[in-house]
Order: sequence, then structure tokens, then C-alpha cells
Amino acid sequence: MADIEIELPMTSSLGRTDILPPGITKIKPDRTSSGDPAFEHAAGIEKYPEKIDEDEEETDEDETGDVVYHYLTFLTELPNPTTIYPSEEQEPPPPPPSLVRYTSPFEWSSRRKDIIIWISCVITALTAFTAGAYSPGIGQMMKEWHVSSVAALVGITTFTSGFAIAPMVLAPVSEINGRRPVFIASGILFVICQLCTGLTHSYAGMLVVRFFVGVGGSTFSTMVGGVVSDVYHAEDRNKPMALFSGAALFGTGLGPLVCGFIAQNTTWRWIFYMQAITCGTMVALIIVVFKETRGSVILSRKAGALNKWYEARESAGYYGFNMHDPNTPGTTISQRIRWKVKEDEERSSLSKMIGISLYRPFHLLLTEPVVFWFSLWVSFSWAVLYLTLAAIPLVFRRNHGFSLQQSNSVFAAMCLGSIFATILSIYQEKIAKAHGKLANTPEGRLYFACIESACMPIGLFMFGWTSSPNIHWIVPTIAVFIATIGIFAIYLAVFNFLADTYHRYASSALAAQSFCRNILGGVFPLITTQMYNKLTFGGASSLLGGIGTLLTLVPWILVFYGPKIRARSKFASEIMQ
Repeated sequence: MADIEIELPMTSSLGRTDILPPGITKIKPDRTSSGDPAFEHAAGIEKYPEKIDEDEEETDEDETGDVVYHYLTFLTELPNPTTIYPSEEQEPPPPPPSLVRYTSPFEWSSRRKDIIIWISCVITALTAFTAGAYSPGIGQMMKEWHVSSVAALVGITTFTSGFAIAPMVLAPVSEINGRRPVFIASGILFVICQLCTGLTHSYAGMLVVRFFVGVGGSTFSTMVGGVVSDVYHAEDRNKPMALFSGAALFGTGLGPLVCGFIAQNTTWRWIFYMQAITCGTMVALIIVVFKETRGSVILSRKAGALNKWYEARESAGYYGFNMHDPNTPGTTISQRIRWKVKEDEERSSLSKMIGISLYRPFHLLLTEPVVFWFSLWVSFSWAVLYLTLAAIPLVFRRNHGFSLQQSNSVFAAMCLGSIFATILSIYQEKIAKAHGKLANTPEGRLYFACIESACMPIGLFMFGWTSSPNIHWIVPTIAVFIATIGIFAIYLAVFNFLADTYHRYASSALAAQSFCRNILGGVFPLITTQMYNKLTFGGASSLLGGIGTLLTLVPWILVFYGPKIRARSKFASEIMQ
């Protein structure tokens, strides 16, 4: 998750501030005149200081003062140039750069933000589609490679392993180089590996390629939360985060729904060819449309553009910009200035950042009870989500005589459940805010989740005890719909609560739950068939429902005791002080 840019004082500098370029003296603040309209339009400056007296400009132009560096923020008011009029032997000064592209992402128009979020949500859904699309082709893979169903399902496990590990390395890279380069590079890897998955002719090759599919696809799921935090303030993030969470669940259900028809009517290879085509189209759209959202990266580029212009002005003989004199309030002095970004200076090396990214999530997981229990809660719910990839075809083909495409059509209930939960989440917060019922604390994020998360164990109990052949198939299908609402509520609550509680440590806290969630989610499909066969459908679902019921107590405990628990936390209490 991206850190919100910190306001830095413009007068902070390195080097000497009392040395001026030759012939430049302090400028009285009340002397103004109209300036270059092009610069005014680009930099948002309305007035320039008056041209300096002729006798003050009679100096040796080969001598210059020291360059003074200042910190740049999105709120910094850019200074006026001291000299804007050429002498008889000078060329006009170079035009200023356009700074429109360097606007703070928080200040983007609603339309631009919507485009970024919808593109992110669509590619997230396609990534989740990849997770669920694999299972309908398992039967054909078993016959082609002569492996068991458990061995074939390992392709889901290797996918989620890549999905869990890669963000810990890619997240620091995105903080230094920006979201867009990481999105493009991982997107290209994602598409190439999707194509290779369809072309592979060995079981081992499938497992290896699926791992790298997970590596490439992980960016579009785990880092979209960072994109949301880049462009929205905390109080405005519920809607985009709800859309993101809904896209992840919708895609997971859409994968087996669509690919069940493909696997029954064509070869399993077309499952992956189709994904290579659709994902390739979206990556091409990202290359064309997606703009950088990381604020510190945009600010660094803005500083670079301004510094390049300052150098060009000096090469043409135009020195100095009018800066506030820190020693004499109310006056300005002319300085040769350059801009820098504090986050660039404070950032550690990439290797150290990756080391922290690999270490801190597990440190928080083992030392922070909130991170541990929330990670366990969301991991179990995600495991239930992935368990359905094997459980739904098993139940509906065995007990209701469905074909492959018919049984996978049941996943439409998951798609509908994610859509319903997304709409519910958006509007219930609007209603709560309108009536002043939403507390401005991290615990305020849990009020709705306390109730709605119970839908997951309710759906599990209902699915298990209504799966018998003498009960109409629509009843367990409705149970899938209900369980999906609960899973959605858990995922959204965990993300929002950890982000609000740990702030600058939120990336590590979220990485911890993401790692646990994807690893456990990849393991559950391997044990689904054996568990349902040995415990019966009702018994297995009741076991899972009982565990889910116990974990539903987690948000209730934090609602009542959250402030006290956070006060005892080393990381969360540091933010509260």
C-alpha cells in the first residue's frame, strides 16, 4: 500500500543560502509586473517580480553562485524566475515544461480515477478467473498425463504459491519505480505463461508454468489495493475497495463457470488459449491507458522535469528564482535552485527493502495478535472459496447427475453473490454516513462485517445438509450465494481494518494475510475430495462451518476491545501517539 505524501517545508535546503548569482540582490516583495504567460499557465503562477534595475545586471555572467536544493511536495508553490527578459545578445529563455501530468493522484478528476479503478478491477477479475479456470480441465489432464486428481490439482497450489511469494519482492520495486512498469512487466509475463500453459505437453511443465502464471498475476490482485490508496484518501476508499474485492470473487466464480463449457465441448488447452487472448487484450489496454499512480514517483519526475528546465535556463544565461528569505521574513532572495523529494533520500536500497518486505510480514504475523487472527480469519474464508472449486463439481455431478458444464454453472451463484455483496457494501456505508452512525475509527470498519461475515458458516452448514439427491439442487446453490457474501465481507473488513490500524506498516500487515490466504487457499483443493468422501458432505461442511463460526468472533472482540488491543501493539500504538 502506498504511503500518502508528507508535506515538507519548502525552505529546507542543502548548501549555502547566502550566496547569490553575480548581480542578483534581494528583491523587494512589493515590486511586481506581468510575466511570461506560458510559464504562468504551466506552473500556476500569477505574478513575476519586476525586472531588476539595469545597474544591478552589469556583472560577469561567467561567475555563478552555489545551487541550493529544496524539498518538493505537491503543495509547494513554485517560485518566479528572477530574470525573464533577454538582453540584446541573448536568446529568449527556454519555455517551461508542462506540469499537468505531474498532478497529485489525489487531485485527479473523478473520471480519471474511475478509469484507473475499473481497469484495475477488470484485470483483477481476469487474474482470479485464472485461479478458478484450471479445475474444469483436470479430468482431461488426468487422462493425458496419467496422474491422479490430487496430482492434477497441484496446479492450483503452485499458482497460489507464486501468487503469495511474488508480491513481497514486487511491492518494493513498485514503490521505487512506480506501479505502471511493474504492471506492464508482470502483465507480459502473465500472458506469455498463459500461452505456455496451453502449449505444454508435460505434467511437470504445467506445474512450473502455473507458478509463473501466479507470479505474473499476483500484481493485479495484491497491488490494486496500493493503487486505491494512491488515488483515494482513507475516508473515500470503501467504494473502490468494494469494487476490487467484488472483482476478485466474481472472477473466481466466473472461471469455472465459463471454462466448464470449454472443457466439455473442446480441449482443455483452449481454456488457457482463451485466457491468453483476453488477458493480452487487457495488458495492451493497460499499456495505452493506465497512468502512474504512485505519488512519490510522480513527484520525483516533476522534480526532474523542473531541474532539467532550470539547467536549460542557466545554459541560456538566465539565473535565479525568487525564494523566501528564511533569515528575513517578508523578503525574497534570488537563488539557483534545484528540487529533490524527501522520500527518495529516506528510501533504503532495493535489496534492503526486499529484505524488510520478506521479514516484516512474518514478524507482524507472529508478534501482533490482530494480524495473526485476522490473517487466520481471511485465510480460512479464502480456503473455503478455493475448496468450492473441487466441492461443487463433486457434489452436483455425484448427487444430482449434472454434466461437467452443468455442475460448473452453479458457480454463477458465486458471481451473483459477489455482485450483491459489492452493491450492499457500497450503499450500506452511504446510509450509515448519512445518519452519522459510522465511527471514524478502525473498529468502525467492522460493524457490518460482524453481521455479514456470519453468512459464510451459515452457507457452509446449508450447503452440506442440503446436498443430498432428494433435495432440489437450487437449495445448495443458494447456499453458495450466501457463503460468498460472507467471504466478501471478511475480505473487505480485513483489508480496511489492517490498513487503518497499521498505516505505514500496512503493506507488511496486508502482505502477511495475503501470504497466508493464498497458501492455505492452494492447499484446500488437495484435500477436498478425501474430506467429503470420508466425512460425508454434511459432516465435512459442518466441520468447516463450525470453524467459521468460531472465527466469526474475531471482529466482535475487536469491536469491543479494539482500542485497548491496539494500545498494546508496538506498531499500532506508535501510530496512535
